[in-house]
Amino acid sequence: MCEGVVSDKPDDCPKCGMALERNHAWIAPAAGKTIYTCPMHPQIEQDHPGACPICGMALEPKVASASDAEEENSELRDMTRRLWIGGALALPVFVLAMAHLVPAFAHVANGTVSRWIQFLLSTPAVWWAGWPFFVRGARSFRNAHWNMFTLIALGVGSAWIYSAVAFFLPDAFPPAMRMHGGMVDVYFEAAAVIVVLVLLGQVLELRARARTSSAIKALLNLAPPTAIRVTATGDAEVALSEVQTGDRLRVRPGGKVPVDGLIEEGTSSVDESMLTGESLPVEKKAGDRVTGGTVNGTGGFILKADKVGADSLLSRIVQMVADAQRSRAPVQGLVDKVSGIFVPAVAVIAVLTFLIWFFFGPEPRLAYAIVNAVAVLIIACPCALGLATPMAIMVGVGRGAQAGVLVKNAESLEHLGKVTYLVVDKTGTLTEGKPRLTDVLPVAGFDENALLRVAASLERSSEHPLAAAIVRGAEEKKLALPELTNFRSVTAGGVAGTAEGKNILVGKLKFLEAEGVSVDAALQERANALQTDGKTVLFAAVDGKGAGLLAVADPIKESTAEAIAMLHELGVKLVMATGDNRRTAEAVARKLGLDQFEAEVEPADKIKKVNALKQGGEVVAMAGDGVNDAPALAAADVGIAMGTGTDVAMESAGITLIKGDLRGIAKAIRLSRATMRNIRQNLFFAFIYNALGVPLAAGMLYPFFGVLLSPMIAGAAMSLSSVSVITNALRLRRVRL
Repeated sequence: MCEGVVSDKPDDCPKCGMALERNHAWIAPAAGKTIYTCPMHPQIEQDHPGACPICGMALEPKVASASDAEEENSELRDMTRRLWIGGALALPVFVLAMAHLVPAFAHVANGTVSRWIQFLLSTPAVWWAGWPFFVRGARSFRNAHWNMFTLIALGVGSAWIYSAVAFFLPDAFPPAMRMHGGMVDVYFEAAAVIVVLVLLGQVLELRARARTSSAIKALLNLAPPTAIRVTATGDAEVALSEVQTGDRLRVRPGGKVPVDGLIEEGTSSVDESMLTGESLPVEKKAGDRVTGGTVNGTGGFILKADKVGADSLLSRIVQMVADAQRSRAPVQGLVDKVSGIFVPAVAVIAVLTFLIWFFFGPEPRLAYAIVNAVAVLIIACPCALGLATPMAIMVGVGRGAQAGVLVKNAESLEHLGKVTYLVVDKTGTLTEGKPRLTDVLPVAGFDENALLRVAASLERSSEHPLAAAIVRGAEEKKLALPELTNFRSVTAGGVAGTAEGKNILVGKLKFLEAEGVSVDAALQERANALQTDGKTVLFAAVDGKGAGLLAVADPIKESTAEAIAMLHELGVKLVMATGDNRRTAEAVARKLGLDQFEAEVEPADKIKKVNALKQGGEVVAMAGDGVNDAPALAAADVGIAMGTGTDVAMESAGITLIKGDLRGIAKAIRLSRATMRNIRQNLFFAFIYNALGVPLAAGMLYPFFGVLLSPMIAGAAMSLSSVSVITNALRLRRVRL
């Protein structure tokens, strides 16, 4: 939570005091180190465990690892050991201190032997078991970043030091404070029990925080630890980290696919549910792509690795989830402002409490003043307030990853739940993105195959899905494609080039007209009829004359209609923005029941549409999968990329749907709303807790009911407040999307 703080040692964050977390975010092997960060202040980073210098909390690995649980649990083990030993020491201290409540043992509680035992047992309980709190508290003073450990160190230290002075130097106190025998009340039990309660809270918190990384650990465990490399001398099992691009790897029946690559030999069915959520296996053959972490079925195959390590899809997903979990939601800004003044304000309230009780309270005034000031310091620890937002973000992002919704940053997650308009591209978003050639209509003087040959030779150099459909159409007819020269592409227009000495153009009508080609009315009418059927039409010209047209149909995804209905139920209106002609766009929009559509748009037009909606007060999300969608994805309040699309689109978007299914947007919106609702609940708990707890600890009820809040009760309440916030955040793991 503290950006820019990087350290190469296991330590605490210098700003907030939390222990830094490890970062397994695919650091270069040469570094060989894990980065730890603070869950409340992600800008704090170092390559060893410790505590955050801002809030004092234990740091955690920036990205969870399935192989280093021992290192990750070191803080938990240490706190657990201190809890058990501190508890064993504090228990007899507490029993002796409370013995005065039983008349028969009152003399024992106030005796010199009892006080010596309390002193001897409470000293290690406070100064050994609670030593990490004093270290973090001292660091908070040194770094001028007061935090929860500042208050704990002040409160517990004050209680123990006061008791020690009262025990050894009772004559230094006013006669009114001395009991029979000249002794002064001591509070060794309060100091010791508070330390134990804070330790208990830390242990429960560390255990709960460890569960927030369960989504990443589950993803990491998808990859097998080894792979079978096929070599000239036979098969060899190697560690996954040793696999390199170009290696040939054998995948046996029932085994996990080790890395991303293309199948060279064999056929099988592969369970890709970890990516798509679909339980039905997908048939794979030579030439098909497989993804690391997926599970092979009954067949066997050999794949050629082309993406390994940090380049693999699984690694990128883990990195994206980890980065998002550590990012800051805009709502955190308010929390930071409140926290910035909260601890100094509490210190002031504690001082005022002390002064009021010392000058105006009943005897023994000094004892009352110290006890109530300590209770204020202890109960007001702002840990719950600081954890409210980051814990919900961590769990929410992890839950999204399990559902195939990858969140790039917390800001996108926060904005998504407020979206009122969704602008979507047609090809690859509403449709399958795998168009097929349906019609080739040459004009008089041109042969159908000849037209398809020259058009395919041109489209072979284009990355557009429509171009791929034309090339596949030519390949299915086994047409030999001529060599192409002088290729050029006009974004959202068409392509041009020279083949067999002829100048060829393929693209939209406007593109051909801009190139000086005149298309007769009869051909345009034929195009209109195809477009009314929802087909996309490309015009072709050879040597400056219209040569015919090619019609391509891109089937609408089976899930699209259901997804649109789900989005409408969530109150989101849909606008389709496509480069297709108006007739095709209108046919698709009418069939799907879209709210609006924009046809024949260029990338700049999509941005204009997004900005126009935003200027109208709408919160706009943009969903797309192509390079031409990237600018609009970046311009929208939330960009949503289809995982089946281009890397550029995924980089420009704040949300990525692994499956490329629009139903994932509905899931993402539900996730956003559930996460923000959880954050509001957490903040409510934290604010209400402090709003009620501080006045009670200061003694507000004493004039009316004679009731004071014991520092021990304050310590228990403080610990439970943090645990309650984390427990509430963990409920997001079970939210239904």
